[in-house]
Amino acid sequence: MTAPREDIPARVPLATQPVGVLQTVMQARRNVLQIIPELALRQPIVSGKTGIRWHMVMDPASLRHVLKDRVEDYPKSVATKLILNPAVGDSLFVAEGAHWRWQRRALAPAFAHRNVVGLGPVMTAAAEASATRLAHSTGPVDVFDETVAATFDVISDVTLSGDQGFDRRVVHHAIEGYIAQTAKVSLLDVLGVPGWVPRPGRMFAGGELKRMKALADRAIAGRASRGPREVPDLLDLLLDAQDPETDRRMTRDELRDNLLTFIVAGHETTALTLAWSLYLLAFDPAVQDRAAAEAADVLQGRAATAQDFGQLPLIGRVVNEALRLYPPAAFLSRTAQAPDTLCGREVRPGDTVMLPIYALHRHHLLWDRPDHFDPDRFLETPDRYAFLPFGAGPRICIGASFALQEAVIILATLLSRLRFDLVPGRHPTPRMILTLRPHGGVWLRVTAR
Repeated sequence: MTAPREDIPARVPLATQPVGVLQTVMQARRNVLQIIPELALRQPIVSGKTGIRWHMVMDPASLRHVLKDRVEDYPKSVATKLILNPAVGDSLFVAEGAHWRWQRRALAPAFAHRNVVGLGPVMTAAAEASATRLAHSTGPVDVFDETVAATFDVISDVTLSGDQGFDRRVVHHAIEGYIAQTAKVSLLDVLGVPGWVPRPGRMFAGGELKRMKALADRAIAGRASRGPREVPDLLDLLLDAQDPETDRRMTRDELRDNLLTFIVAGHETTALTLAWSLYLLAFDPAVQDRAAAEAADVLQGRAATAQDFGQLPLIGRVVNEALRLYPPAAFLSRTAQAPDTLCGREVRPGDTVMLPIYALHRHHLLWDRPDHFDPDRFLETPDRYAFLPFGAGPRICIGASFALQEAVIILATLLSRLRFDLVPGRHPTPRMILTLRPHGGVWLRVTAR
């Protein structure tokens, strides 16, 4: 095990003292993570009132309580639903209670291990194409742009098998427009104003959303008329999805909303994980060399496959450490439905319970040298509720194994052939709107090994 280097420059400056409502709103519009106080890195819970009562929870036992033991009492917050519902409707990601449970049961087979492994060749092809593009690059490269391209290739092919008429450029532009405009935190959300009051900042992306939904509707209708492919993709599996308890199948609207959920979440989050991984490896060349040697030894010049996943433990730890330091879903929130107590503090119905995953993953009581890049910390298994890149409990991300397999396949392939170095003075700034993105890009020099 090598000693970790100094603190990583790409860090969010957290609030050092309490702030008022307007300052909180301004910070949230710039970067949601800036509403987290520095105190949250050293305390199990921080509470306050900004229009509504809120509690930030960083205690693993309390997080287990919220996410697993009493999950029905802590549904997703009103603000979360206001942000996501226009894009993905009442899909698996947003639905609650019985409506969520039947969807989860129906969709679970699509993400069974055999199906995830079966989608591996698409990931291998995307990794090969990405390595080729980067090998031909000149000058500094924004690797986030490249990882977005690679993971979008994967998600579009595993959802729609590259069907003609599916315009990746249009869909990607729609996703970018939605994240940039509709997902911004509104003053009205922070103040707890009811959802029927219009949010002006989210009204501009309506056209993009309509285009995205129309493309998905056409894809579903076309596939339904032609029948499943010989090798089923995710759309085939969704069309075949059925709740084993009630035999209920999804309506076309439910199919569309879940398909869009997987397209949006499935490429954005893995692209971020890969971009942050490459930044961290460029920051620590010694770890990069170890990971590259592991990849070269296993792959022997070819692109990685799903069957290589278990043979690349260090690269898997690099991915986990990137997910710890820069979790794509870095800030979650729930709304309490019943009286409760968390860390000895009273929680009332209607209180917002925030789960600042970014603070949890850098908490000084839970992690040794939390602001250091050290993949070998994952040689030991952390507390289950101290490391939550995919959530936990019954609502854990259904695509977690898909995302990890994809990230390891692409990262191993790139590292076996290419070297990544920092560009002096060009460090990304972690900024969260809907996901934790590298503001300014991840600019690295890429050379052949």
